[in-house]
Amino acid sequence: MWVAGEVLAAADVNSYLMNQTIMRFADASARTSGIATVAEGMFSYLDDTNLLTVYNGSAWVGVDTQASQLTTIVTEATTSRTLASTDENKTIRFTNGSATTVTVDASTDFQVGARADIIADGAGVVTITADTATVAGDATSTTSGSFTIGAQYSAATLLCVATDEYRLIGNITAV
Repeated sequence: MWVAGEVLAAADVNSYLMNQTIMRFADASARTSGIATVAEGMFSYLDDTNLLTVYNGSAWVGVDTQASQLTTIVTEATTSRTLASTDENKTIRFTNGSATTVTVDASTDFQVGARADIIADGAGVVTITADTATVAGDATSTTSGSFTIGAQYSAATLLCVATDEYRLIGNITAV
């Protein structure tokens, strides 16, 4: 590649180094405006979604989240929360001693393949409620029903299988 004392030109930085790094951006918009020429195989990390992406020649796609992302654990003490796209690929520990409702609706907007792990760490019952989005689990599919997570320290995973369509997997019961 280079030898000692050789001049490193700007064109070399753009063609060699930029194609071989993981670039970090605040969000997809910053990535779009920050990269003049996109090439297949480029990697970027998006701060807003904690997502590692690769350009596949036609689009930016997420890299295997199991292998590439560190799990973010969020501790939540509230009794009501609507999941949002910012909750993708996170583990959320609900710690309140009172009943807690977790809502999944059209604004949840997970990408297909994204998931959220939900842990019932508090003494209160955690209920996952569908509101316009389809949530299916425990032999039930609903756009307006609910599921409860088993006893304290039990967990469930919400997996996006299509736009506004989710599977709830784990220690759950349809209500």
